[in-house]
Amino acid sequence: MPESIRKYNRNRRILQWALLSIVVITIALGWRYPWLGFSVPIVMIMGIIGGIFNGRYICGNLCPRGGFFDRVMAPLSPQKSIFEFLRRMTLRWIILAALMGFMIYRLSKNPISWHHWGYTFWVMCVITTSIGVILGLLVHQRMWCSFCPIGTLQSALGGQKNALQIDTEKCVSCHLCEKACPFGLSILRHRESGVVNEPDCLKCSECVIVCPKNALSFPSKQTR
Repeated sequence: MPESIRKYNRNRRILQWALLSIVVITIALGWRYPWLGFSVPIVMIMGIIGGIFNGRYICGNLCPRGGFFDRVMAPLSPQKSIFEFLRRMTLRWIILAALMGFMIYRLSKNPISWHHWGYTFWVMCVITTSIGVILGLLVHQRMWCSFCPIGTLQSALGGQKNALQIDTEKCVSCHLCEKACPFGLSILRHRESGVVNEPDCLKCSECVIVCPKNALSFPSKQTR
């Protein structure tokens, strides 16, 4: 494994541990200090903007809740397969519209109160994180991410950018990459084309790290 990839993975894990504290503190204290709830729209905006340039990179590397799922929930999860129907875009757009509609409705109840806005964001964070934790304990730690509204937007805006590359001459179809993928994506079905056309790829490089033949890589400089 190239030293650059090893260093990237180490830094990613450290950063995720640091970032997950944001979601823990927000949930634990947001009811008392509503201004903490504004971390929610900040992360949402960051994810949407990041999605334009590099798909779900933010989700896989810089999302506080994603870090919580990867670092805290993964050891507690049974690691079952994510339900495929939850990956369908039609259902995901419906969920996005429903959650955004509910949030806008709640905010409209008192549109000039920052206290109310912060509390509303906190409530949304508690509800969605609770769903994610339950699904993580029952099925897979990243199951929430399969239909996360912001993840859906990231996938739609730039999911095809900087796609994972497969060196077909080096790949031996050992399936270690798919076992390491925190999202359970079917990487080897793209072996023939050499380009993993998966809009939901988190670009976390976990698959790159475990590949014994160094057959996987990203075209961007994200792992350098």
